[in-house]
Amino acid sequence: MAKKTILVIEDDKDIRDTVTYALEQEGYNVISSEDAKILRFLEQHNPNLILMDNWLTEWKSDANGQQLSKELKSDPKTSHIPVIILSAVSNIKEIAEAGMSDGYLKKPFGLEELFDVVKKHLK
Repeated sequence: MAKKTILVIEDDKDIRDTVTYALEQEGYNVISSEDAKILRFLEQHNPNLILMDNWLTEWKSDANGQQLSKELKSDPKTSHIPVIILSAVSNIKEIAEAGMSDGYLKKPFGLEELFDVVKKHLK
């Protein structure tokens, strides 16, 4: 079976590196980026899942994870890709729902929680 590819978009280097390392140890192919510009190259990466921070400070526009998720879910070419929003805000569930995301992870989260969400959405 081919390795599943997960795209991690997270501007916090420590979180990005930890999530990337942990998922690679679980056998996933991980592509990580500090900003959402990588979404322009989605077709060449062809991810099976996107983990995206809601607050992307390096993104040079007004877009955030919620808006980017909504764009991905509204586009027939990318609507099939599960999008999980990551955030420390208390209303993360509402943000994820408004962004048409498939799920969310509230920061800080444990690795088991991360693995559970990833496995659930890669079935």
